[in-house]
This record gives sequence, structure tokens and C-alpha cells, in this order.
Amino acid sequence: MNSKKNLIKKIKHKKAVVGIIGLGYVGLPLALECCKKGFKTIGFDIDKNKIEKINLGISYIKQVKNINIPKKKKLYATGNFSIIKNCDLIILCVPTPLSKNLKPDLSYLKKTIKSISPFINSKKLISLESTSYPGTTYEELVSKFKLKFNIGKNLFICYSPEREDPGNKQYKTIDVPKVISGHTKNCLEVGKVFYSSIFKKLEPVSSTSTAEFTKLLENIYRAVNIGLVNEMKIIADLMKLDIYEIIKAASTKPFGFKAFYPGPGTGGHCIPIDPFYMSWKAKKLGYDSRFIKSSGIINTKMSTWIVNKVVKVLKIKKVDLVKSKILILGIAYKKNVDDIRESPAFPIIQKLQMKKIKISYHDPYVPELYKSRHYNFKLKSIKLSKKNMKKFSAVIIVTDHDNIKYSLIEKNSKIIFDCRGRLLPKNNYSKSKIYTV
Repeated sequence: MNSKKNLIKKIKHKKAVVGIIGLGYVGLPLALECCKKGFKTIGFDIDKNKIEKINLGISYIKQVKNINIPKKKKLYATGNFSIIKNCDLIILCVPTPLSKNLKPDLSYLKKTIKSISPFINSKKLISLESTSYPGTTYEELVSKFKLKFNIGKNLFICYSPEREDPGNKQYKTIDVPKVISGHTKNCLEVGKVFYSSIFKKLEPVSSTSTAEFTKLLENIYRAVNIGLVNEMKIIADLMKLDIYEIIKAASTKPFGFKAFYPGPGTGGHCIPIDPFYMSWKAKKLGYDSRFIKSSGIINTKMSTWIVNKVVKVLKIKKVDLVKSKILILGIAYKKNVDDIRESPAFPIIQKLQMKKIKISYHDPYVPELYKSRHYNFKLKSIKLSKKNMKKFSAVIIVTDHDNIKYSLIEKNSKIIFDCRGRLLPKNNYSKSKIYTV
């Protein structure tokens, strides 16, 4: 029996072992779905804390309940990459962030491939799910493994971008159509057999680069529209107009308009990053994607605009910046989740601290801030109370979690800067205490 038929048979009979590399917001939910569908699943990560918690049945992601984590016999986590040799299906869910100069950082992917390469043998499927620029699958996987294997004959390589949306109660992971591609027709065929056993609907495309482009288009669409409405917010502010009233009125048009809402910038792994991935790739091809790049820049600079407005209002209110204390309300990048990846709260905090302003924060989902790739804050979430609120010169609503008592905030805060339109704004600088930023 040839390699393709043998692997497909193992998948169909649930005899294939799945290895998920990267047990974060994408990898862990996917691993659990594989377990639910009857696959023996091994999770790989370099974070010893995650490994220990998974093997104890403890979740470190709010959306993944402890009771949903299977016991060791179904999901086992390890940092020993040599065990990859026991896996038939290898799914890469590793971070693909930006470097400090806003260029693609594939170091995590490169290190992962280097770690598993000695243990890759024939009759395996390798599928990349990490978001990256078109051409990544070929450059980082195919070009390396084709030196040892006949891709499509005895090793199969796919790209199938993740479509996770933490906190979305309407769509579960398996409900979202799964875009799937393969380096060859055989690769695609094997990939379709595996992913159709997990997801309800597949969307096959003609090449891995097409799938990579599709993922970027989805997120850049959102980034561009968020960038547009953020710029409109700045212009509306200069005109002393309420951007939320304007959006509400525009939304009554039954065609040609979809409402996007302004905020403190974008967060999560994809939307703040993908415009720069695509613009970098386009530049390599000799094209300056100014429109795409501009949306990324606008969203990135929102933190500066917010801090400048906060400082402006505090000066108007005759608040001494050096003696001031500001409470950041919400650290997660979106409401009702514990995901802090690329959160716009971080550059806001950093810029305020650079002005010698003392910072505290409250987030019911983020009890403590730890060192990240770009920031090193040592802060713990404080309790919201009438007594605590009176200690602060101002409050900045960065993330509007639903389980926060906004009546307590509004009643006991001296000044409120609302980045999410949660409270009714009144932009009279001399009389109001609520400002849209």
C-alpha cells in the first residue's frame, strides 16, 4: 500500500496520532477537538508551565474549561520533540509575530522546524496553521523537506490557516469553514481527509500561497476598516462631533455600509500584524502597498493619539502629571477574554509611564501582567471599589468587559477616558468628566 493510501486509511479509522505544536489560543482548542473526534493527540510546547497544567487537566485559557480537557490517555503534553516520530499528523500552531522594525518574524517557526526535522520520517502529514505571508509554506517547509522526501508521494505538506475568534459564542471552532490547501493534489487530498474529520465544512483552494493570501485578506479587511473608522474618530473629535452617533446614523443605510467601531488600536495575533506581513511581501515584489500599510500605521498610532488627548485634558483640568495616577480598565485585547496578545493597553501604559504617570489596572480576566515579547510590566489587577476609585486622577476604559460595574466607575471617577464608547461621551472639556478617545 502506498504512503497516501496508508495514511488516509489510518486517519479514517482514527488510528493516526496527531501532534499539535504550540498549545496557545489556536493549538489547545484544536488539540481538544482532535481528542473529541477520537484521535490520540500529543501536544508539544516549550512552555513547561503549560505542559504541566495540561497534564494535570488545568486550563490556562478562559474559553477552555478545565472539565473539557481530557485525561492523559487522550491528550498528553510534552516538551520532548523527539516524540514527533510517533505522530502521523503534525500541525504547526506557533507564533508568527512582527520584529521591532515591523517585519515578519518567523523565528518561532524556523526553530520548530529545526527541532522536529530529525524526527520526521515518511508517511506523515505536516500542516501549517500559523498566519504568514504568501510563500511561507513553500519557503520554510517544502523547500527544506523536499531535499529528503518526495513531497506528495511519501510526505504531505498542507497549509490551513486558523480562524479562531476568542470569546465568540456564536461560532465554535468546528463551525467555521476550514480553508485547506496542499503543495500537491495528493497533499490536498490527505489534508482534506484529516480536516473533514474535525471540521463541518472545508473550503479547498488551489495552492498554499492562495490559502496564505486568503488568511491575510480576511484580517486586513478588518484592519483597514478599523483604521478608517479610527481616523474618522480623530477627525470627528477635532470637529467636536460624536463618532458613535455618526456610525449609528450611517448604519441605518440598508446597503453599501457595514459598521466598524473605533478603539484604542487593534489587538490579538492577526489584525495588528497582517497588514505589515502583506506590505512586506508586496515590497519584495516591487510594489508599495500604501493603502494596506497605512491602516496598520493608523491603528498602531492610536495609542499616541489617546495619550496625547489624556495629557491635554489633564492639563486643562490642572492635574499635575507627575503626581497623577491613572487606572487602566481592561488589559485583554478584546472584551470578555483573557487574551492579551498585542493588546493596545500595553503601548498606552508604556507611553503614560514615560510621562512619569503612575499606572494601575483592573481586568477580571487578567490577574497579573507578565513579561511579553515587547513589554515587561510588573503589575497586578486591583479590586474595583468606591475607595479605590477616588485614588485615581483618571480612568481609561481600554477594554470594555461586560462584567465590570460601569455605574461604579462613572459615579466615583474624577475623569473618564472612554476608548470603546461604553459610556455616554460629553466633549465639553471644561464641564464634563467623560471623554471619547
